[in-house]
Amino acid sequence: MTETATPAAARRLRVDLAARSYDILIGPDLIDAAGAEIAARRPGARLAIVADETVAGLHLPRLEAALAKANLPATAIRVAPGEGSKSFAVFERVVEALIEARIERGDLVVALGGGVIGDLAGFAASVVRRGVDFVQVPTTLLSQVDSSVGGKTGINSAHGKNLIGAFHQPVLVLADTAALDTLPAREFRAGYAEVAKYGLIDDAAFFSALESNWREVFSGGPARLDAIETSCRAKAAIVGRDERESGERALLNLGHTFGHALEKATGFSGRLLHGEAVALGMAQAFRFSARLSLCAPSVAQRVEDHLAEVGLPTRLNQIEGGVGPVDGLMEAIAQDKKVARGALTFILARGVGGAFIAKDVAPEAVRAFLATEVAEAEAAPA
Repeated sequence: MTETATPAAARRLRVDLAARSYDILIGPDLIDAAGAEIAARRPGARLAIVADETVAGLHLPRLEAALAKANLPATAIRVAPGEGSKSFAVFERVVEALIEARIERGDLVVALGGGVIGDLAGFAASVVRRGVDFVQVPTTLLSQVDSSVGGKTGINSAHGKNLIGAFHQPVLVLADTAALDTLPAREFRAGYAEVAKYGLIDDAAFFSALESNWREVFSGGPARLDAIETSCRAKAAIVGRDERESGERALLNLGHTFGHALEKATGFSGRLLHGEAVALGMAQAFRFSARLSLCAPSVAQRVEDHLAEVGLPTRLNQIEGGVGPVDGLMEAIAQDKKVARGALTFILARGVGGAFIAKDVAPEAVRAFLATEVAEAEAAPA
C-alpha cells in the first residue's frame, strides 16, 4: 500500500442528499489516503487546512505529505485548541486567512481535528465567497461519529452554544480510526457519549451490545470500528431523511438541551467537555422522563449506570466549580435552537431506544427538575 492508496479495510457509507450526496470513509490510515480521495473528486484544487495547534503537531505533516503526492497545494491555518476557538474573533481570522490563501469556488477547505475545528472550518467555508466546499477529516471519536456528518457548522454566542452557523454539507468525510490512538483518555470517553446516544435514541440492541462490549470499543480493533460504523450509518440515514432538522433529526439532540446549558454555565471551558455535557444531559433527560412517568426509574438508572461505568459524569456535583443557579440554566435552555415561539422542546424517552420529540414541555416542570438536581449537587460531595 502506498501512502495515497485507500486502505482495503476502509468502510464506505453514503449520505444520500441527491446532488449533494457524499461518502464517509471509516478505517485506519485514511489521512495518508486523503490526497488520492480528494484528487479523485477535485483534481488540481487549491486547499486550506484548518487545524488546532495540538492536532497540527500530531497529524498535519502526514496530511500535507499525502496532499503533496497528489499535487494538491495546501495552506495550513492553525488556531488555539478548545471550545474558545468557536468565537467571532477566531472565525474572522480564519475567514480572512482563507481569502488571503486565495481559496476560490472550486477549491476546498479541509477541517483537520475534532468537533470544534469541523464546526469552525465548515462555517468559514460556508461564507467565504458565498460558499466553498469542504472536507471533514475528524480526529476525535466525537467528531467521527457525530459532528463531522450532517453539515451542521457554527460558532458559539454569548447567549449559548452553536447559535450562529449554517447548514453546509461536506463533500467527503475521512474518519481515520488510527488517529484515535493519539487521543487522551478523557477525550475518548467524551466521544463515547455520542456513540451511546445512537443506542438510546432508537437502537436498544446496540445499547445492550455497548453495555457488554464497551471495553473492546475503548481498546480498539473490530469492536471500535463496528461502533463507529453503526453510529455513522444511523446518523447518515437520519440526515438523508431530514437534512435541516425539521423533524426526526432533532432526535440526535438527545441530552443536548440540558448539556448545552451546562456548557454555557461552565463558560465553554475545559471544566466540562462537550461529550461529557452530552452524557450528563442524557442522564438528566432520562431522569426527567422518569419524573414525568414516561419511563420507569429503573430505565433511567440503567442509562446512568452505563455512562458512569465508562467514566462519564452523570450528576451535577461532578462538575468542578458547579453550574450556578437554576435561573442561569433556564435562561440557556430558553435560547436553545429547538425552542419555537417560546415553547420548550426536549428529546425525552419512553425507554432505552425509545426517544421522542416532546414539544411544549412546561417550563415550570423543567425548573422544578433542575432545582432538585442543583439541590442534590450542592448537598453531595464532589
